[in-house]
Amino acid sequence: MSERTNVSNIGVGGEYRTYKIDNSTITYDRTKTNGSAQVGLAVTFSGDETVALTADGDAVVGKLIKVEADNKATVQTDGTMTFGKGDAATTTRGSKIVGALGAASAKGYIRSVNTAVAAELGKARGRIENVATATAIVVSL
Repeated sequence: MSERTNVSNIGVGGEYRTYKIDNSTITYDRTKTNGSAQVGLAVTFSGDETVALTADGDAVVGKLIKVEADNKATVQTDGTMTFGKGDAATTTRGSKIVGALGAASAKGYIRSVNTAVAAELGKARGRIENVATATAIVVSL
């Protein structure tokens, strides 16, 4: 919960779920904090109960929090969290989000939904609340 002197809703309403990882875009690495270099990035479904990093226009399931040695991951699926903004992507307060590509076409980022693309409208969710820091766009899912 926020203090009146420090407005931040990060973590409020957080819900977490366990999914399998695709073991391609998301991999376990015991030398990395929380088990993967991909922790903190946006994920989408790549199969039943299986997550992968988002590509451009993908539905965003949530944020990768932790990866275990058994190739299972903890994903924050609801609540207020931060995501990195896609390379040359638009992020507009109040808009819904979809996946985006980062620098060098790296997966796992977000952008505002393109309302002119019908296919994206069915995948978009959440609400962008703060765009002040490109590496930490505040979103409520």
